[in-house]
Amino acid sequence: MSAPRNEEIDHRVLKLMIGLIGLFLAAATSLFSSGSILSISQSHCYGGWARDGFVGAMFAVAAFMAAYNGTSRTEMWVAKVTALAAIGVAWFPTRCPDREEILPGAHVISAVIMFLMLAMLCRIFYRRARRRHLPGANRRAVLYAACGITILASMGVVAVDHFIGNPIRSVLPRMEFYCQQMALVAFGVAWLAASHVLPWITAPEEKWVGKER
Repeated sequence: MSAPRNEEIDHRVLKLMIGLIGLFLAAATSLFSSGSILSISQSHCYGGWARDGFVGAMFAVAAFMAAYNGTSRTEMWVAKVTALAAIGVAWFPTRCPDREEILPGAHVISAVIMFLMLAMLCRIFYRRARRRHLPGANRRAVLYAACGITILASMGVVAVDHFIGNPIRSVLPRMEFYCQQMALVAFGVAWLAASHVLPWITAPEEKWVGKER
């Protein structure tokens, strides 16, 4: 049996896996919850497949982010902070009707840090793509910018609604879930694009063929 081309997992495989988690996490937690969850974090309250899938996905994101170093010291540390925040989201459940939080505020703080770091990684991807001066890279840069703005805007809507008395939530009870879903899908799209497996935004010389970079 021949030896593998690479001794370790390729950075583009990491991006592909992380992207797929982001794309499907919200839909999966909603599907497997026994009720209509008002936020993705509420999957903790329903238990079963919804909770286990959510916690497992957070630990998978943490593991992949811990393994990802990027191409700069800043990118490496942003990835590591994201990994720690994802662990915090998984370890410290949100408040449920039948139980209080283990550590009050830990879940929300971890989630906010995680989404901020994901938006920052979109910015890092954007700046790197712009430096390449390739048509596909320029299209990716636009996509990264849109994804980062979507993440920040989605979380901003949740925060503003909370601080002004939840007027949106009173009309649309699942508002927080939809905002989180939009943020996660944007995160997933950005990382899927960064994996260089998508046509049109990936030039032939950039396309992933399983070789070392």
